[in-house]
Amino acid sequence: MERFGYTPALSITVPDIPGLSIRSIGLSELDDIRRMNRVIFNEERVINSFEKEDLMILEARLDDEPVGFKVGYKESKNVFYSAKGGVLEAHRRHGIALALLADMMRRVEENGFKVFAFDTFPNLHPGMTILAMQQGFHLVKADYNSVYKEFRLRFERRF
Repeated sequence: MERFGYTPALSITVPDIPGLSIRSIGLSELDDIRRMNRVIFNEERVINSFEKEDLMILEARLDDEPVGFKVGYKESKNVFYSAKGGVLEAHRRHGIALALLADMMRRVEENGFKVFAFDTFPNLHPGMTILAMQQGFHLVKADYNSVYKEFRLRFERRF
C-alpha cells in the first residue's frame, strides 16, 4: 500500500469555548452522565462495567450545565481505551467533543500510557471518524459488530 506524506499534528488545538469546563468525576456522580447517555445514544448502558482499572470519567459543562461526557479505562499496560463519549445535540459542532478528547488524552499521557484508542461506528456516528482522521489517529482495525449490527472502526494514536 502506498503511503502518503501526511504528518498529523502532535497536539490537538481546541477552540476557545466561553463557559466550558471539563472535570473528572467519580462513580457517585454518574446521574448526569446516565441522563446524557440516554438522550445521546438512546440506551441505558453507558459502558459494560465500571469495574475497570484506571477508570476515567470526564464531564463537560457549559455555564455549569452538563453538555457532554467521555469515559475510558486501561485496556492493557500501554493502551488506554476511550469507551464512550458524546455531546448533547444542541451543543455539537462547537468543539466540545474535541475539548473532551484533548483533555482525556492529556490526562492519559500524563499517566504514562503510550497509546490512546477508541472504536466508532461510522454509519451511526460519522463525525467521530472525521474527528479521528483530522486529529492524527490511525485506523488499525475494521470489523462487524453483531450487537449493533454495524461496522466498527478502531482508531489509535501513539504519544
